[in-house]
Amino acid sequence: MITRVPDLKRGLHVAGVLLAAATALGGCKHTEQEIVTGTVPNDYRQRHPIVIQEASRTTEVFVGQGRGGLTAAQRADIMGLSQAWLREGTGGIIIDMPVGTVNARTAADSLHEIQAIFAAAGIPPRGVTVRNYRPSDPRLFATIRVSYPRIMADAGPCGVWPEDIGPSIKNKGYFENRQYDNFGCAYQRNLAAMVDNPSDLVQPRAETPPMESRRNVMFDKYRKGEPTNSQYPEADKAKLSEAGK
Repeated sequence: MITRVPDLKRGLHVAGVLLAAATALGGCKHTEQEIVTGTVPNDYRQRHPIVIQEASRTTEVFVGQGRGGLTAAQRADIMGLSQAWLREGTGGIIIDMPVGTVNARTAADSLHEIQAIFAAAGIPPRGVTVRNYRPSDPRLFATIRVSYPRIMADAGPCGVWPEDIGPSIKNKGYFENRQYDNFGCAYQRNLAAMVDNPSDLVQPRAETPPMESRRNVMFDKYRKGEPTNSQYPEADKAKLSEAGK
């Protein structure tokens, strides 16, 4: 009887160790499951982030077979592209010219005018590359494609519906009042398209130098005790009522 007591204690000790190990393993598994479910983004800015990347900006110039040169609207488009390239271009301008088409000859005449507009805008000739292309489908209207790379912001794609947004057994997010997957995608995409400088989404711009002459005038008025706000002598002429005086 006396020799069996240590065996019983030893067995209880081993059982306790195994139970503790099983509890610890179960806790680890539960924690891992929480991490996996917690990484699913519930914020539309995380589901549809705005990405800064380099992409191409292209302007199509439609040229008929009976008239060479550019129209007034086309000249304005090319001039606008020239000014935009000087501001945001990250590479040279590429002009794709159609060959073997009915409008190939008139397109060549329009090319000279496009190059003249680039030269007038201050774009060096080495910054423009002309290359030929042959349309794969002869039914398509061959155009002059003017493009250049730039840094732009983009988000999406939108319109992806991985699950039904209505109440169903599979859609647990409906009963949890969670945002559906496509929610906020159009807002992010429109914001990325409207921003003028994509770097503004990442960092603020540096301050511009102050206007010395205007600052000296304001400091002089401040020292004399005069009002520093802008005065408009004719502002009262546009008022419709004398209330508030």
